[in-house]
Amino acid sequence: MIEVSNVRLPLDAGLADGESLERHAVAHALGLDSSDIVRMRLTKRSVDARKKSDVHFVAAFAVELAGETERAVLARGAKGQARLKDLGDGDDAFHPLRFNSSLGEYRFGKPFEVPPRPVVVGAGPAGLFCAWALARFGAKPIVLERGDLAERRMQVIDCFNAGGPLDPECNIQFGEGGAGLFSDGKLTTNIKNPRCKDVLRIFVHAGAPEEILWQAKPHLGTDNLVDIVSSLREQIKRMGGQVMPRTRFEGFRFEGAMLTGVRVTDPSGGERTIKTNACVLACGHSARDTFEEVRDAGLLMERKPFAVGVRIEHPQELINHAQYGAAANHPALGAADYKLAAHLPDGRGVYTFCMCPGGEVVCAASEEGGVCVNGMSRFARDGENANAAVLVGVEDRDLPGDDVLAGVELQRLMERAAYDASGKTYAAPAQRVGDFLTHRATSSDAGARNPVRPSYARGVAWGDLRDVLPAFVADSIAEALPQFDRRLHGFASPDAILTGVEARSSSPVRIVRDKETLQAHFANGALCSGVFPCGEGAGYAGGIMSAATDGLRVAEAVMQAFKKERSGV
Repeated sequence: MIEVSNVRLPLDAGLADGESLERHAVAHALGLDSSDIVRMRLTKRSVDARKKSDVHFVAAFAVELAGETERAVLARGAKGQARLKDLGDGDDAFHPLRFNSSLGEYRFGKPFEVPPRPVVVGAGPAGLFCAWALARFGAKPIVLERGDLAERRMQVIDCFNAGGPLDPECNIQFGEGGAGLFSDGKLTTNIKNPRCKDVLRIFVHAGAPEEILWQAKPHLGTDNLVDIVSSLREQIKRMGGQVMPRTRFEGFRFEGAMLTGVRVTDPSGGERTIKTNACVLACGHSARDTFEEVRDAGLLMERKPFAVGVRIEHPQELINHAQYGAAANHPALGAADYKLAAHLPDGRGVYTFCMCPGGEVVCAASEEGGVCVNGMSRFARDGENANAAVLVGVEDRDLPGDDVLAGVELQRLMERAAYDASGKTYAAPAQRVGDFLTHRATSSDAGARNPVRPSYARGVAWGDLRDVLPAFVADSIAEALPQFDRRLHGFASPDAILTGVEARSSSPVRIVRDKETLQAHFANGALCSGVFPCGEGAGYAGGIMSAATDGLRVAEAVMQAFKKERSGV
């Protein structure tokens, strides 16, 4: 078995009938005839658009050849820019749904009962993947989720988008699937974690399209994520786990430095304690009341860098042509994306985040009296607009005093200012880029040469975003937009729309955990036995992939802790 990578493919190879073009390209790279290939499987494919006159795919394949032929090819090497790698005798490349944890096959030795059962707080990507692994280990976890299950959550959000009241317990931020459920469902990450492959395989096992295993920039889309999250939940339940929606975490019970239970409020409003010696705190980046509970319980927390800003919308067609030139309409390419960053002279960073091709700007408020925006796409990415966050880094120097939750307060102040600017209607304040750069309020979309229709469901309130944003945020965005335009022509188009505020891109705090056991610490430095901070809300992830991998890692740490407890080590 060999891997042949850096294989150049024409765009037509990405069409439904493109397999023969793939086979021909691989055979050419190996210096063989197509008939010499016993079988092959695509393992990675990306778009090379560095030259707009020559947009093409670059791919890698696992290939099986006849024994003697394979040895001969490895001895002489590939043709052109293609590269070869000997995969040995294994055929794992043709069985992509095998997954293994660092503890082996997600099985924890001999079956045993874990008295009492571990509790996972939060059913976002970190919580769900942690619970999935714990259930597969045989630990029968209990998952607490303050919002509704994914299917019901969709209905609640649709009601709010249509003008209904905000449900502070079930919204874009809270509910099964977490904030990632209403996003583009991106599965890209900068981390180098072997569990990333497992995350992709677990997603496919739960119904995700198998193409995410080979795409360079895989995504799921909100429409697919609802069914995938539901499938993960049902798998957890079949393996002995329990998922409790509309159940709110209220705090911990300790005996000395050891966890003995968690306090919860059930759907009827009654309060009770669930006995447990292990609580995975995967609460998400918007669980501000949970952060307060953690601080008041005496656990060690610290400020961490985060970012705030706005959403920017362009016609998707503009982005396609800026990225792909004359090839923009080729059906194998789909909607183009982008990723931009600027380092300003004062040392501050500005960057785009969570770019949603063919997507929409969504109502992401979770507190009454606050407006917050985010972005999402469906799997087809076929909407008329592209949108992305334009974010400015917030550092410790930007926050007053020494309160660990000062970043939360900055987010909250921005969201309340946006709510006031909207006329207290949950509309979102908006401004055209041309007006923003010339310090003019936008009064309406009249007069725009190429108007962009805002996609935010509750409507926009035209005005001046400098009345909503902190001065350093507005000034940094204004300085970065022309730089972005030089890299992506049309980005600072006068008619592009800025919508505010984007304040929930990441957690402003970190719940400090031990590097080896992954358990929390008390503020006095003592280990908090049984509490495992996890995922984005705890400050250890940023996006679906990194949160899910952290969930798997924490599940392994929980089981190791149980193993030591059982063996008396």
